[in-house]
Amino acid sequence: MIFAKRALLPSGWAGNVRVTVEEGRIAAVAAGTAPAPGDVAVDTLLPALSNLHSHAFQRAMAGMTEYRAAGRESFWTWRDLMYRFLDRLTPEQVEVIAAQVQVEMLEAGYAAVGEFHYVHHQPGGAPYDDPSELSARIMAAAAETGIGLTHLPVLYSYGGAGKAPLAGGQLRFGNDVAGFARLLEAARGAARDLPADTVVGIAPHSLRATCPEDLAQAIPLAQGAPIHIHIAEQPREVAEIGDWLGARPVEWLLANAPVDAGWCAIHATHMAAGETAALARSGAVAGLCPITEANLGDGPFNGPGWIAAGGAFGLGSDSNVRISLTEELRTLEYSQRLRDLARNVLVPEAGSVGTFLYQAAASGGARACGRDAGTIAQGRLADLVAIDSGHATLCALNEAQLLDGLCFAAPDGVVTDVWAAGRHQVRGGRHVARDAIAGRYRRAVAELVAGA
Repeated sequence: MIFAKRALLPSGWAGNVRVTVEEGRIAAVAAGTAPAPGDVAVDTLLPALSNLHSHAFQRAMAGMTEYRAAGRESFWTWRDLMYRFLDRLTPEQVEVIAAQVQVEMLEAGYAAVGEFHYVHHQPGGAPYDDPSELSARIMAAAAETGIGLTHLPVLYSYGGAGKAPLAGGQLRFGNDVAGFARLLEAARGAARDLPADTVVGIAPHSLRATCPEDLAQAIPLAQGAPIHIHIAEQPREVAEIGDWLGARPVEWLLANAPVDAGWCAIHATHMAAGETAALARSGAVAGLCPITEANLGDGPFNGPGWIAAGGAFGLGSDSNVRISLTEELRTLEYSQRLRDLARNVLVPEAGSVGTFLYQAAASGGARACGRDAGTIAQGRLADLVAIDSGHATLCALNEAQLLDGLCFAAPDGVVTDVWAAGRHQVRGGRHVARDAIAGRYRRAVAELVAGA
C-alpha cells in the first residue's frame, strides 16, 4: 500500500491519501486518512505517464549524429546514419539496449512504453528462424525492468512512396502483409509469458512504407488493440504522398482508413488547419515527441488548433536521444512559444499550463498504449509516480503551482518512486536493477562501437 502526503485525484489535490493496490490495480483510494504499518510513504503521488512512442535501439547512437558534414543536414541525412548503425545490431545487443532504455524511462517517471518496433530480421534482411526473435528481446527486457509494455510490431514493406524497393538498413524491417501476420502471431504468443497488462498492437510504419492495399489488409490484424502510424512528420513526406496518392497524408488517411480513438498518429506535424481539426475530431491521439522532433528539425506541432478541436495527445521519447519526462513537457510548450511569440500557449482557457499538459499527456498516453491508466482511481492500473515537493525547484510552490514547477523547472531527479501496474520498480530515485543493467549496457555498446 502507498501513503502520500498529497495525491492528484480526478477531483483535484487531496491530502493524506492511502492507495491500496491489488493485482496491479488500484483497489481503493482513501483521502484524509492515516498510514498503516508497512505502507510505502511518499511525498506527492501522481498518475504516471505512458511513453507512447519509442525506438529503443536508437538510444545507443545518442550523440553520434550531431556533426555537420558538407551541405544541409536534415531528418533524411540522420536517417541514413541510423540505417548504417542498426545494420550491426545483434539480438543480444537489442535486448540490453532496450533494458537500459526502460530503466531510464522508469527513473524519469514513465510507467509504460509503446515500443514501435521495426527491426525484425538479420542484417541483409534474412529472417530469423523465429520471426519474433527481436520482439521477444524487447519483451525480455520489459520482463526484467518491470515496465508496462505496449509492443507495436511494424509493417514496413517499401522503401518510400510509390512502392519503392527496400534498400540498405531497411532490409531488416521488411515484411509483406502475410509475413507481418506471422510475425504478429508469434509476438502475441511470446507476450503471453509477460504480465497481464502487456498489450500487443500494430504499427503500419507510415504511408510511405506501405500502400493502400496492404494497409487495408493490415488494419483488421489489430483485433481491437492500438494502431500507431507515423504521419506527416516531414514536408518532403507530405509532398511525396500527395504526388503518389493525390492527397496529403492526414487527408488521405482520414478518407481511407477507419481512424478512431484506437489510433495514435505519431508526429502529425505538417497538417493544414482543416486536417488538424478533422484528425482531432476522429478521436485519434496525437503522439508528440518534442525532444526528438526538435533534434531532427521536424518542426512544431499545431498545438493550439489541436486543443481547440478537442484533440487528445500524449508524449513519446522516440529516438531516445534524451529520456526526460519533464523536458518533453516543457519542450512541447516552448516549441509553441517560439513559433507564436507568446507565453502559456497550450492550455484551452485560463489556468495552469503545467496541470493541463501533465493530465492531458497522462490520459492520452494511456489511451494510445491501450492501458487502463492515466488517473488515480479505483479499478485503474496502478501506474503511479511519486515526486519530492521539497526539492529545491519545487519547495517554494503551492499545490496549484506544483505541476507548473514540475513541467518548467524541475529535473527528472524529483522522481522518487514509480509503480508500473503495481510493480514498485523505482525506489529512492533508482531503478531496482539499475547497476546490473547499466553494466551490461556499457559492455554491449563497447562491443558495438569496436565493431564499427
